Amino acid sequence: MQPIFATSTYVQASPGVHQGFEYSRTQNPTRMAYERCIANLESGSHGFAFASGMAAITYAIQCIAAAGDNIISSSQLYGGTYNLFAHTLPRQGIDVRMASFDDYQAIEGMIDDRTRAIFCETIGNPAGNIVDIEALADMAHEHGVPLIVDNTVATPALIKPIDWGADIVVNSLTKYMGGHGNSLGGMIVDGGEFPWADYPEKFHMLNEPEETYHVVVY
Repeated sequence: MQPIFATSTYVQASPGVHQGFEYSRTQNPTRMAYERCIANLESGSHGFAFASGMAAITYAIQCIAAAGDNIISSSQLYGGTYNLFAHTLPRQGIDVRMASFDDYQAIEGMIDDRTRAIFCETIGNPAGNIVDIEALADMAHEHGVPLIVDNTVATPALIKPIDWGADIVVNSLTKYMGGHGNSLGGMIVDGGEFPWADYPEKFHMLNEPEETYHVVVY
């Protein structure tokens, strides 16, 4: 049984010498076990937990897109996601272009050199449409961008989008993954296969030194 580590900081042998944990804002043993569990369920390489599903979706987009960029999305979306895409992200300079989940000609026609991802829901909420993940993944990869799939309704119990070519999976753990209605949560799972380093100009935030955090290259 994984214990709950309700702590903000950890004992260190000396300054900077620790056993993998120093501050719970960046890492916590309980959260890491939780993230590994969901990543394994989704056939991914890494997971990262958030306070809600909407927080996970927002971060998944903002991590790879900035003002002047765009993403392409299925128009069959959960209401909160639609509002994020139609209103909030455009105010930050990120354009979101939408087309029906099965109108592949329209989706591909909206991709340009500032496109940073294609987004869809495995099963649209509340439309109930079922997306051809493999077809969208092939299209995304042909244009050098990742496919991000919201797997909230299906959960990995029914389908694992990464197995069908998705690069990033997001989940609201508040709904079916939690199942008990007493906790909020969200998760991003990275499939670990998208070649971010092959596109340094598109994904400069992942390929250039981060000046605000020890010049790490993510």
